[in-house]
Amino acid sequence: MISKGKFGKFGGVFVPELLIPALEELEAAYLKYKDDDEFNNELNYYLKEFAGRPTALYHAENLSKKLGCKIYLKREDMLHTGAHKINNTLAQGLLAKYMGKTRLIAETGAGQHGIATAVVGALLGIPTEVYMGSEDVERQKLNVFRMELSNAAVLPVESGSRTLKDAINEAMRDWITNLKTTHYLIGSTMGPHPYPTMVKYFQSIIGQETKRQIMEKEGRLPDTIMACVGGGSNALGIFSEFIGDDEVELVGVEGGGHDIKSHRTGATLTMGTEGVLHGSLSYVLQNNDGQINEAHSVSAGLDYPGVGPEHAYLKDTSRACYDAVTDQEALEGFRLLSKTEGIIPALESAHAIAYAKKYAEKKENKGKIIIINLSGRGDKDMDLVSRQIGG
Repeated sequence: MISKGKFGKFGGVFVPELLIPALEELEAAYLKYKDDDEFNNELNYYLKEFAGRPTALYHAENLSKKLGCKIYLKREDMLHTGAHKINNTLAQGLLAKYMGKTRLIAETGAGQHGIATAVVGALLGIPTEVYMGSEDVERQKLNVFRMELSNAAVLPVESGSRTLKDAINEAMRDWITNLKTTHYLIGSTMGPHPYPTMVKYFQSIIGQETKRQIMEKEGRLPDTIMACVGGGSNALGIFSEFIGDDEVELVGVEGGGHDIKSHRTGATLTMGTEGVLHGSLSYVLQNNDGQINEAHSVSAGLDYPGVGPEHAYLKDTSRACYDAVTDQEALEGFRLLSKTEGIIPALESAHAIAYAKKYAEKKENKGKIIIINLSGRGDKDMDLVSRQIGG
């Protein structure tokens, strides 16, 4: 039977009864194979030889000098497909294969999870379909083409805000209809149990590598770790190994949209309230009647009105703090890292760069050792950014 899957009061399983058997099957398979030698040998082979792990922990000397802190970048942007998403899709794709599933479906916002699912489907020979809001299809045309090149079908979603929330809705409807043959490969630490726990586990390799690397380089733990937060998988991936180290400050950075305090924002933890969305209790952006508000961020990957339940728990227990930066600040962060280090970040990651700049400006933070999880690279965003800030 499904365990409670709770993080304090957050998380749980809020889904139609039709989905319960599929979630029970998934939890049983996850618990069986996560400690299975054959599964892990195959997964570790693909993580190393196909995805490119381990990723570097890079001392960004130019950015450090400019900001007055010692800044390291965890280079998830260097992975195959361009983001941390491949860690989870390889693991879940293999899990689906071991479960005997013959079809993969996924949702995507910025397209990185869709690409990572598409290439894993191609690698493992499993037909794949990806739901994507039509607004995101328009602003991420290159990623749509990359998915299609990898033999995945991209299914535009025209309902609602035509973004990530609506893509998830359609993928869940599909899954309910095709439970026996299909695995729904959720891309973040959200959704009903066991997804938040499972995706965190598959992304925790980021934190494990980071802890080893910073101890080798500095002989001590960092003062602060920063990561952008949409659904929350890259942040929990790097936070996971440091949650028990109380001396390490954990900072999640959300997409504030044009105005953080407006109704057009992606800052769920900063501005949201408790509610149920996509199968779990967490913080959501909603009106006084409990209707979900449309989220907005210049970054399609942060354009989500919910957040993974463990982030809600970390906020409420004050183990992690969360803040937001505006679209304009994120674009400035994009340009800052590009100009100082020659590293072009994804717009999602640019939010963390922008926050690091504001953080470093405070006198009490000068000289601190900061690790930023550079969760993705900016190839996918070049057309959008060029229109926003010029070449």
